[in-house]
Amino acid sequence: MSGLNFREVEQAVLATFLHSQPVGHRASLRDVTLLVSPTRPDKIQLEKALIRWAELSHFLDDQFTSEANPKADGRREVPKFWRLGSKPNLRQMHSDACDRIQPELVEAKLLKTIEGIKNLTAGTTGTGYKVKVHMLPDKPNDVGDDGEFHFAVLGPKAASSSGNPSAEARRYLDETTAADRPRVHRNAVVLAVPSRDGLEIARTRIRDYLAWEEVQSQLKEQKIDDPIRLETLILSLDTAKKEMPKAVQQAYNIVVTVSEPNEVQAFKLNIDSSRPLFDQIREDTRSRIQETAISFEALLPEGPYDLWRSGETSRRVRDLVGAFAQFPQLPKMLNRQAILDTILQGCRAGQFVLRLVRPDKSFRTIWRQTPTDEDLKNPALEVVLPEHAELSHIDPSLIPPKVLPGLWESDETTVADLKAYFAGGRVVNLPREGYEEPVTIPKADAQVVEQAVHDAVKEGMLWLTIGPTSLLSEEIPPGILSDVATLQAPPPAIPATKIQPDQLQSDWSEGRTTALAIADALSSEVQKTLPWVTVRNAIDAAILARLIERTTDSGPWPCDISGVSQVKFVVPGKKTVITQPREQPPPGVHVATAYLKPNQIQDLADQIGEIGTTAVGHDLKVQVRIELGGKTPVPKDLITKINGLLHDVSRELKFEN
Repeated sequence: MSGLNFREVEQAVLATFLHSQPVGHRASLRDVTLLVSPTRPDKIQLEKALIRWAELSHFLDDQFTSEANPKADGRREVPKFWRLGSKPNLRQMHSDACDRIQPELVEAKLLKTIEGIKNLTAGTTGTGYKVKVHMLPDKPNDVGDDGEFHFAVLGPKAASSSGNPSAEARRYLDETTAADRPRVHRNAVVLAVPSRDGLEIARTRIRDYLAWEEVQSQLKEQKIDDPIRLETLILSLDTAKKEMPKAVQQAYNIVVTVSEPNEVQAFKLNIDSSRPLFDQIREDTRSRIQETAISFEALLPEGPYDLWRSGETSRRVRDLVGAFAQFPQLPKMLNRQAILDTILQGCRAGQFVLRLVRPDKSFRTIWRQTPTDEDLKNPALEVVLPEHAELSHIDPSLIPPKVLPGLWESDETTVADLKAYFAGGRVVNLPREGYEEPVTIPKADAQVVEQAVHDAVKEGMLWLTIGPTSLLSEEIPPGILSDVATLQAPPPAIPATKIQPDQLQSDWSEGRTTALAIADALSSEVQKTLPWVTVRNAIDAAILARLIERTTDSGPWPCDISGVSQVKFVVPGKKTVITQPREQPPPGVHVATAYLKPNQIQDLADQIGEIGTTAVGHDLKVQVRIELGGKTPVPKDLITKINGLLHDVSRELKFEN
C-alpha cells in the first residue's frame, strides 16, 4: 500500500460514484475495498486514507461523515457509508470561504488573539522581582531605557528565525526614539517574537476559524436547519477556535536579546503551551537571566564582573547598579533591587563604605549600617573601598564588645586602643564558609572615635571608668575622656535582694543605711566603682519589691550621684525615732529661747528697755513665736479675731488660717 495515497483513494471512490452509481446511492467500506483490491492495499493504510478523505472531501454527504464514531484524539473513525451529496457539503463551503477571507481581517484577528493569550506575559512577577512587560509595543521608545528589566512581546512584523533576528526586532534593542539615539541599557531587554513558519501556521488556523464563521453566516442566510449539518458546523467551529490560540502560542518560539559578545541573537525554544512563556525563557541559559542576588564579593575590584577601572577607589552606586543593565558581559539581573541590596549587604559587612559628598566638599559616610531611603535616592551616593575611605561618623552600636572583628582582645579595652584600630591600614580577618577573608578597617579621626565613645556611654552601650569616675548611660563631663580611659561592657544587673541587710551587713546600722553606703558596698564586692545607674536600678527594684523603704528624713528619690548621701533607707517594719535637729545660730550670735506665759510677756515688756540699754552696740533682736492650739482644733473665727489683735502690734505677726 506504500504507493496508495489519499488522492488515489478519492479518485477511485469518486469514479465509483460518478460513473457507476446514481447520485444518492450509498457505497460501503466493502465496496471501496473491492474497488481498490487489485492494488492489494494495507488495511490500516487504507483506513487512514479514507479518514483523510472523509475529512477533506468536497463531495461526500455530511450526514455519513458526521455519523462516524469519534476517536480519543477527537477525530472520527472511517464512515460506514459514503454518498454524493446533492448540494455543497460543509468542507466545500469552508474551502470557498477560506479563499474569500481578506488578509487584513486575518491580521486583525491575529493581533487580537496574541493580546488574549495570558501565557505570553504570565510569570513576569515573582519573589523579589516584577518585570516591566510590553505587549505588542508600537515603537522602540515604548520599551523604556531606564535600567529596569523589560520583557516585550513583539508583533508579526518582528518575526524572525533562529540565528536570524529581523530588522524590526533589532530596532527594539538598538534604538530608543530614533536610529541616532541608541539604547543604553540593552542588556536589560528580552524580546519574544514569532517564528516565520509558526506565524504562517497561526494565520492558517485563524483563516480556518474565520471561514467557519462565514459558513455559519451562509447557513443562517440560507435558513438551513439540517441538525446534522449544524452539529457538524458547531463542532468544526469549536475545534478551529481552540486550535487558533494554540498555534499562535506555538508561533512565539523565538527569543531575541543581546548576547555576551554584545551581538543581537535569536534562538528558538521548544514551547510548552501549558507553561508561561517567560518562565521558559528565564530557564534557558542562552537568555543569561539571573534571578537570585549576587554576592557582594563579586562587586569588588577583583570580582568576576570587572566593574572597577584600574586605579578607581570609588564608584557611584547608581553606576554599579546600572552596569548590569548596560554591559552585556554581565548577567541580566531580573531584579534591579537585588543589586542594590547586595551593595547594602557589603556596606553592613564592612566591605564597602558609602559616602555622600556635599557641595562644600564635606562628606558623610555610612559604614556597617543601613542608609536611609533618602540616602539611596541621592544620585551622589558613592561606594568607596574601605582602604581608601575616611569615616565621618562611627555608629556607637559598633563599639561594644563582639561587634567589630579584632577590636576587643579581652573584656576591657582603652580609648587609645580604639583610636589605633581606626588609625588606617588595619586589616582583620572575617570568618567565611570554611575560610577567612581579610578586610581593611577604614580610617577615622581621633575626634570621630571620641564622639562614638561618648555616644556609646551616653546610650548605655559602654561602661567607662577612669580613676574614681564610673560612667554609664550619662554624659561624659568635659576633660574626663582620655586615651587611658577604660571601656568595657555594662555590668550585669544587680538583684534587688543583694542590698538587704543579710547581704550587706556591714553597711546597715540598726536597720538603717544610705544610698551612698549601698553604692560603696556593692563596688567593693566587684573591686570596681560601679556606675550609679546600675546601683540606682538595684535600689529601685528593692523599693518596688518592698525590701526597703525610705525614712521620713530621707532626701528625694530618685536622685543623681550628688544626692546619694542624703537618701536614707530602712527595712520595712523597723520603727525609728526621728528628732528635729535644732537650728544652729550663726557664729558669734547667742540665742535664748523659752515658752512664756502671758504674764511673763508683760514682765518682759517692762524689762525690754533696760535690756536694750545694756546691749547697746551688739545688735539686739527679738524674734516672737506665738503658738496656738494643740489636741483641740482652733476655730477659724478665733484665729481671725486674734490676728486682729496682733495686727496692732505688727502686721507681720499673724497666724495662717
